[in-house]
Formats: sequence, structure tokens, C-alpha cells
Amino acid sequence: MAITSELRADGIRVVTMQHPPVNALTVQGWYDVAAALDEASRDMDTHVVVLRAEGRGFNAGVDIKEMQHTTGFDALIGANKGCYAAFKAVYECAVPVVAAVHGHCLGGGVGLVGNADCIVASEDAYFGVPEVNQGALGAATHMARLVPQHMMRTLYFTARTIKAADLVQFGSVLEVVPRDELDEAALAVAGEIAAKDTRVIRAAKEALNGIDPIDVNKSYRFEQGFTMELNLAGVADELRDGFAGTDKAGKAHQ
Repeated sequence: MAITSELRADGIRVVTMQHPPVNALTVQGWYDVAAALDEASRDMDTHVVVLRAEGRGFNAGVDIKEMQHTTGFDALIGANKGCYAAFKAVYECAVPVVAAVHGHCLGGGVGLVGNADCIVASEDAYFGVPEVNQGALGAATHMARLVPQHMMRTLYFTARTIKAADLVQFGSVLEVVPRDELDEAALAVAGEIAAKDTRVIRAAKEALNGIDPIDVNKSYRFEQGFTMELNLAGVADELRDGFAGTDKAGKAHQ
């Protein structure tokens, strides 16, 4: 697994997630994403961040198999805290974050993208919060930043996905481009931001966060409380076992 961060000469920092096969991040992976965004905040040479991924899709959420092969609640607590740290780091990054999304963007991926400042997507990109299928809750806070309220509830309760092209009408996705043009499109809008005086842009980012009607950090933390309740009740563990193909002893189903 690798979370890489590269600062270009034009002030654009490119943060790339790569964790085959589907970019479902481990606990450490979420903390690594947070660290990369925190580094961008501290570095005054960074004017804007492009958050992207390599592989089959942008992000498939948490690594459920890691969770089901770890005894006790350490992996669950680690994933909760790691996701919280990563989402918070994107939202509170001192410079704008442009998300370049391809393929699947699910669960925790929506948490990252929903807290970004601008979204560019490829034609094959789609978004969803399938948490209810795994006995968890979360990222409704962030999906609500992408679609209207009733659409968010429908997607949440049904675990359906929505295409990036359909999000353009809601104004949450800036543009949809062919897959091989995604990086170019993301770098183009990032370049417009990077060309501005970073002192002004950093002040603007802080100001816009300050007038947000919802505290996304507290809202997401509230959601996580229900996930913990479902885990303590044994519901989430049962559903994750089915998804990961393991029994209670952590052995793979034949």
C-alpha cells in the first residue's frame, strides 16, 4: 500500500492513493492520507492539493477483511479514528482540495470527496454509501454535500450508487471527462487555484469553512456512535463476516 505526495513546481501537490485491488484502505492507510493532507497545510509552497488514486477505482472505503481478521475491537476503533482523521484533514486542509475521481467511490471514499472543495470525475465514476450492507453507519454527512436530502436518504437506505454524470446537475461535480483525461482536467482547475496568491486562498478556505451551516466533524462523529452500537450488538460483525467470507473464528468459507 502506498500513499504518495508530490509537490510540483507550480504549487500543486498531488496526493495519490494506491492499495490494490480496490483501494480499500487499512487503518494505517487512513492515517497516511491524513498525514499527507496535514503536510500540505503546513507547507506554504503548496497552493492546492489534487487527491487522486491509481487502480480500479478511487476508493472502496475501509478494509473489511483487515477488520474481520483482527481480534477484539482494535481494528474497528482504528478504522473509525483513521477515517475521522482523514476526512477532517481534507476538510481542514489549509488549501483547497480537488478530488479526481475514477471508478468506484464508496463509503470512506465519499467521506474524502464530500469534504473536498472541488470534484472532477471520469465517465466511469460512481458514488455510494453501502454501509448499511455491512451493519455500519457513516458518510451520510458527506453524501449530503453531494446530493439533495431526499436523494441522500434514498441512496443511504438502499445502498444504491449514483453516477458522476448525475451529480453534475446538482453542482457537486464540476465536470465529467473521459478516463484518460481525468488527471489533466483536475490539474487544470487546480492550476487556476494555484496561480492565485496562496495567502488569499488560504484565508478564503478558512473563511468558507467558518460559514458552513453544518459542522462536518461533529456530524460524522455522531454517525460513528451508531456504528459502535451496532458492533456491540453483534449485528455489524455478522454482516461483515458475510461480506468478507469468514466465520466467527476468522476462517475463510470454503
